[in-house]
Amino acid sequence: MRLALVETGEATSPPLVILHGLLGSSRNWGSVAKALSESWRVIALDLPNHGASPWSETMDYPFMAREIAASIEALGRKVVLLGHSMGGKAAMTLALTRPDLVERLIVVDIAPVTYTHTFSPFIRAMRAVKLSEMRSRADVSAALEPAVPDRAFRAFLLQNLESGVEGYRWRPNLAVLVAHMDDILGFPAFPPGCVYSGPTLFLSGGRSDYLRPSHHETIAALFPAACYAEIAAAGHWVHADAPEAFLAALGNFLRR
Repeated sequence: MRLALVETGEATSPPLVILHGLLGSSRNWGSVAKALSESWRVIALDLPNHGASPWSETMDYPFMAREIAASIEALGRKVVLLGHSMGGKAAMTLALTRPDLVERLIVVDIAPVTYTHTFSPFIRAMRAVKLSEMRSRADVSAALEPAVPDRAFRAFLLQNLESGVEGYRWRPNLAVLVAHMDDILGFPAFPPGCVYSGPTLFLSGGRSDYLRPSHHETIAALFPAACYAEIAAAGHWVHADAPEAFLAALGNFLRR
């Protein structure tokens, strides 16, 4: 397997790798990547079963970390690793298993714990759409609306819709994602003493409940150099809700 990627910035700049969340892709990070590319070689990956990356029957964090590691090894140097939500868990897993590849770690609105937040109902709604009968993206949006009434979230899901000569298709491997939802909601168990000691930022949205003070003890056991920042005006999709504040927080951390 070789993960698809979108690269921005000069090849001679220090590398910064971005990992998207569940049902996201590298294309969700275009504006952030462009802003960061003034100083960084930004490499936004499509995780397995997402975007343009290959499909697999496996979808747990050790598997994702191995595939990300292969992409980083091809660069030949350590990277700044940034992951959001599911991508944040994949980033944490990689930092804990391959700290030799990670110069700094940025985890956006997620903790190394098991969640009950599930996208399964939305994935089932996507799978239930009879794409062969759809004539436009508006038709697909209308078909999703009963199960996904929030317009902004529906637009996010529709970014996964692809059209071709045979009609519409979903780019992610929805069947595998829903089958492995427990793996995605969970986090691997690491033995005592397994830590990533490099500089680590946990960046949260003030309107999100994914990353809470009650998680700090668990985080400290795995990431002893962790620091925290919160963007009050943002929800779970921090980079989309408050891009300027998000970039400012990254800049403060990266300049340390």
